[in-house]
Amino acid sequence: MTPEILMLCALGAFLELDTTYAFQFLFSRGIIAGPLLSLVTGDLMSGVQVGVFTELVFIDVNPLGGVLPPSAVGCCVVSLALHAMGIPLCFAFFIGVLGAAFFSFMERSMRLGRCGWVVYQEQKIVKKASQLNWTILVSLAQAFLLALVGFVFICSVSGWIMVRVLPFIPERMQMVSAIAYMAVPWIGLTTLICNFNFKRGGK
Repeated sequence: MTPEILMLCALGAFLELDTTYAFQFLFSRGIIAGPLLSLVTGDLMSGVQVGVFTELVFIDVNPLGGVLPPSAVGCCVVSLALHAMGIPLCFAFFIGVLGAAFFSFMERSMRLGRCGWVVYQEQKIVKKASQLNWTILVSLAQAFLLALVGFVFICSVSGWIMVRVLPFIPERMQMVSAIAYMAVPWIGLTTLICNFNFKRGGK
């Protein structure tokens, strides 16, 4: 884990707070997170590309209520981290999508583990209202650290595997992966268009 990848994961963990915990300024959307994260790696074009592709893939899912969709930030972090390790972007992106889904599973488990702590803090706030600000800060710090650990873990494991597997991947499979990667925006746009509900005559 290089300092560059660690910084990438830290920035990703901060942007992930925008999903449900704080800000709500849409920094966690792929189209914004990708270019912002690429400022760490210095590869802006890859960041823009990954951000746009991630946005198209996850545009129909939003973290509303109890819904915890795959993390767009997680997808961008893993994709750009693997690309910085020398993994072609056509492989890195698809692993990033899987990493985003796995991070969602991890975060769901983390939230369940924090339920007892949340109930305890709620009881303290009822007794002493001034405890609210401190509870919010601690909650944000916990969410940041959990996201950081999750991103570091996913990037480390997936990077370690891909660096060792990549030399054994046949050239034809690499070509197929590159073609599939180029098809991602068209698939995303098709899904988006199909989700529009065109009504005629006010019906």
